[in-house]
Amino acid sequence: MQTADTLTLSVFADYFQFYLMDESVDEDFGALWDDEAVERLLAVGRSSIGVGTARNMAVPVAVSLFDGAPDLDPDAWDMVNECSLSLRSGRLVILGGTDYLPDAPRLPVAPGDYRVRISYAGLDTLSEDGLDGDDFYRIDLWTAPPGPLVIRKARAGSSR
Repeated sequence: MQTADTLTLSVFADYFQFYLMDESVDEDFGALWDDEAVERLLAVGRSSIGVGTARNMAVPVAVSLFDGAPDLDPDAWDMVNECSLSLRSGRLVILGGTDYLPDAPRLPVAPGDYRVRISYAGLDTLSEDGLDGDDFYRIDLWTAPPGPLVIRKARAGSSR
């Protein structure tokens, strides 16, 4: 599949999480981070998702918009989750939990429904103090009808 646009950035994962959300939506994640969401490192709302991280620091994130579902190579990742996201404003915002929304990076998209694949790598590469690591988070988006949350690859040792 052809990539239309990619953002590569460093996101401050305060509280071990960052968010992808429609610019016009403010969902409360308090109830969404249940035990299952914490284990799969993904909390899902209608127009926003919370991505859990291995560390409470700035983490590398790549967000790519595709014309259709990209190929999946599960062996290249520690875990892979997929969910739906409604983006009615036409702007996907990527931000940490304590970032200032007006200053957060944005990816322009056609308004509509999307599938989002979150691929996690290097989750077990943290330094002893948990501050440094080679963890990486790839976010792939493409237009698609809403569908269920799917765990494409569970993390080794996970009960899922």
